[in-house]
Amino acid sequence: MQNKGLIKFFAILFALVCIYQLSFTFVSNGIEDDAKAQANGDSDKEFAYLETMKDSVVYLGYTYDEVRNKQINKGLDLEGGINVMLEISVKDIVKGLANNSKNPVFNKALDEAKKNRQGNQDYLDAFFVAFEKESNGSVKLASPELFTNRIMGDAVNIKMTDDQVKAVIKRKVSESIDSAFGVLTERIDKFGVVQPNIQKLGETGRIMVELPGAKDIDRVKKLLQSTAQLEFWEAYKINDLQGFLMGANEILKKTEKAEVKTAEAPVASPTDTLLTNKAKDSAVTPAKGANPLFEKLTPGQGGPIIGIASVKDTAKINSWLRRDDIRSLLSGDLRYARLAWGKEDVKKAKGILELYALKTNREGTPDLAGNVITGANATFDQFGKPSVDMQMNSHGAQVWEEMTGKAYREQGYIAIVLDNVVYSAPGVSTGPIAGGNSQISGAFDVTETKDLANILRAGKLPASADIVQSEVVGPSLGQEAIDNGILSSIAGLLLVSLWMVVYYGKSGWYANVALLVNVLFLFGMLASLGAVLTLPGIAGIVLTIGTAVDANIIIYERAKEELRHGKTLDEAVKISYSWRGAMSSITDANVTHVLTGLVLLIFGTGPVKGFATTLLLGIFTSLFTSIFITRLMLDWSIRRGDKLTFVTPLSKNWFTNFHFDFLGAKKFTYIFSSLVVVVSCVSFYVNGLDQGIDFVGGRTFQVKFEKPVSAEDIKNELGEVFHQGVDAKVFGNDSQLRITTKYKVQENTVEADTEVNKLLFEGLKKHYGNDVTYEQFVNTYEGKKIGIMSASKVSGVVADDIKTNSIWAVLGAMSIVFIYLMVSFRKWQYSLGAIAAVAHDVIFVLGLYSLLYKYMPFHMEMDQHFIAAILTVIGYSMNDTVIVFDRVREYLTGQTKGSFEEIVNTSINTTMSRTINTSLTMILVLGIMFIFGGDSIRGFIFAMLIGIIVGTYSSLFIATPVLVDTMPRKDKDLIVKQHNEDVK
Repeated sequence: MQNKGLIKFFAILFALVCIYQLSFTFVSNGIEDDAKAQANGDSDKEFAYLETMKDSVVYLGYTYDEVRNKQINKGLDLEGGINVMLEISVKDIVKGLANNSKNPVFNKALDEAKKNRQGNQDYLDAFFVAFEKESNGSVKLASPELFTNRIMGDAVNIKMTDDQVKAVIKRKVSESIDSAFGVLTERIDKFGVVQPNIQKLGETGRIMVELPGAKDIDRVKKLLQSTAQLEFWEAYKINDLQGFLMGANEILKKTEKAEVKTAEAPVASPTDTLLTNKAKDSAVTPAKGANPLFEKLTPGQGGPIIGIASVKDTAKINSWLRRDDIRSLLSGDLRYARLAWGKEDVKKAKGILELYALKTNREGTPDLAGNVITGANATFDQFGKPSVDMQMNSHGAQVWEEMTGKAYREQGYIAIVLDNVVYSAPGVSTGPIAGGNSQISGAFDVTETKDLANILRAGKLPASADIVQSEVVGPSLGQEAIDNGILSSIAGLLLVSLWMVVYYGKSGWYANVALLVNVLFLFGMLASLGAVLTLPGIAGIVLTIGTAVDANIIIYERAKEELRHGKTLDEAVKISYSWRGAMSSITDANVTHVLTGLVLLIFGTGPVKGFATTLLLGIFTSLFTSIFITRLMLDWSIRRGDKLTFVTPLSKNWFTNFHFDFLGAKKFTYIFSSLVVVVSCVSFYVNGLDQGIDFVGGRTFQVKFEKPVSAEDIKNELGEVFHQGVDAKVFGNDSQLRITTKYKVQENTVEADTEVNKLLFEGLKKHYGNDVTYEQFVNTYEGKKIGIMSASKVSGVVADDIKTNSIWAVLGAMSIVFIYLMVSFRKWQYSLGAIAAVAHDVIFVLGLYSLLYKYMPFHMEMDQHFIAAILTVIGYSMNDTVIVFDRVREYLTGQTKGSFEEIVNTSINTTMSRTINTSLTMILVLGIMFIFGGDSIRGFIFAMLIGIIVGTYSSLFIATPVLVDTMPRKDKDLIVKQHNEDVK
């Protein structure tokens, strides 16, 4: 090996750099441990402590904030916290750019685009397709009723073609998404979590937000989804709408069935009592069963409150009051009245909302909008209640003075509305308010006022933001994942190291030293790149431990062969490290592995991307340590005069002298494999696959109970609560279930998410003690042992995208590898044999999952993790196949005598030691991870474990026979003729 000194220098330098990079992680973890110890479980105190340390110099002249930015970040599955994917409504942005055009073609195209959008197709592209179809040339995008308007300004004019306007719209939409990204970033920076992460996902309108350590689920979702559409309206009084309510009730008497109670009346709840008392004092006294509207809405007592209702009845009331026959009762200016519900006061009247009526005009524009706000601060009002002070610009101050003056003169009310929720509707008793200062008070706590002030300062989103995918992981679950990951990593490292020493002796120790250096390099690179370490990422590291010795095994096995052929130790090592030795096999095997890893990195998201990152980095660090570090130690040992045999007395005759007729057995293996494929296909049709929410959409909750429960009972109980199919499976043990439902999965609002959580709590609370509250059940906190341990949600649109990505990932990986092998081996028959083996392996694993998912004690869902496992199986199956093919190619171009089939058989038999060793080390580490890795990745590991076993079989009994059977007879005869002539 040339330039040994240079390699030593760079290896030592790289090791020192890695140690330096990792030191920041140790320092940062120490400070965070101190913060947790001082906070004693209080997340606010923990955050406050870390904020005080932010600018303190803590290590080598670096502040804590700088140290924290250089550490290896832990993903949510290790740290705990909340991950959401927000989708900015491109539809709303386009409508706004068109100045809310009423053009029927335009609006139908908007609806059709949402309905018919294909997987992975951007909404905007779908809109353009739908518009062309609906307009059929009759309407141009540049027409004055569409995008030639005051909002677009000079960017669009009526002379432009549709293609030119499309380019402008795309640019404007991109600018709006960038604006939303900036607004969300500013909100999150003030939220109060350590190292928040926010990323814009291409031009899809989707933004990924990760908040490690965040625990208040509902608060986070409100913060992220609030568009901050602040508006100030004049409010009607109850006297203005009393006649309308009476008339509406009379109409409903004719169309709605009276509510009749047949069961014994239950004990009145606080909500019922409140409504009843209000009803007694009102001007209208409804008789139960005779007044549909007033059975659900109790009229107000004066002022701006039109009525009071229970939260569960608001949807029905809304549907009634929006009916055309009822809206027709409103005359004059009242016909533009807009109804809006107030903010729930949990402390005062939980489950009760107040109804307001806002004075609007034909255009529905507010008297004053929130874009005039220049500042906002959390404070307390004159009664000591939490509130928010706001400051306005000069224009806002002028309009505000006019509004408050009018309200003072007419004894009216001004409703302060945020995202269509009335936060307060105060009167004005001291005259016009000058200076542009105002205050929002109402049913707040201190945290809510902080968030509201934060939202108003950051500004409004350009369009609504829907949470289309979310994941919540409790910190207790994260710590369990870390413990499992560390245990499986150490066990895998020890097991592989022991095997290398038992099988290869002293040279095995050299491989183990290279393995430890490899682990150091891998973690150092992760720290340098600022990578996020996830549980699948730890799985990738453990797999790297298994594959790190693969190159050493190939090299050592080649050196053993050369020693048997009479070469000296020095010659054997040199040949094994040459291209005609082991390097061609190592290169081809790792290139195919890298290609599948890149596909996984490109198409994967979240934890799967973390798995791909560690896997790819591990491949490169493994190659460097195996080829260079091990070589340095071998050369050093040879110079010392050590006698290396690459065997031990125990392993001397293991996996040698194979003389199996692999091609002779192909009839039986073809029949067996064909049977497996047929059974799998039948199972796909009969049993299907257990598609997770990643593929079909839905909500999944990992729920921990105080004692063992029946999954079937829970399934039936929740089915009655959600009024649709609910699935419940044991997860880990009988006191923990994985619960899945599609209830309101397409409703991406905070209210829908909260409703689902509350329904889940109501349905399960009988299985908990009376002291367990909703907040304890839903939110995450240190030491949590019961309730929702983790939760995830995937909307149907995102599920379609994930499924499309997964299909393309698998097909793309197979296509890329097919092309590479065809180029590398120069015959398409090699590629066909490899692809046949891979297809066989994928169908085998899928078939096994289809047959067993109903019976296995761990979940076997088709999700992103499973696709990562399938792609890993493809990579390792290719790895095994390439090792065999490389030897076949060597023997076919060499001087081995015999028929074509005999030469191929001989070449396969000589690779058995390599094949068994490389597969065995992988099976060992995967077995360790399957046992100790934890419930959440057991199905993921099982797929890889089966895939490696089947991949080894297919490399020997499928790939090579297909290669032989598809090779033209004239090529076979030519090879045999050349070999016989060379031997003579």
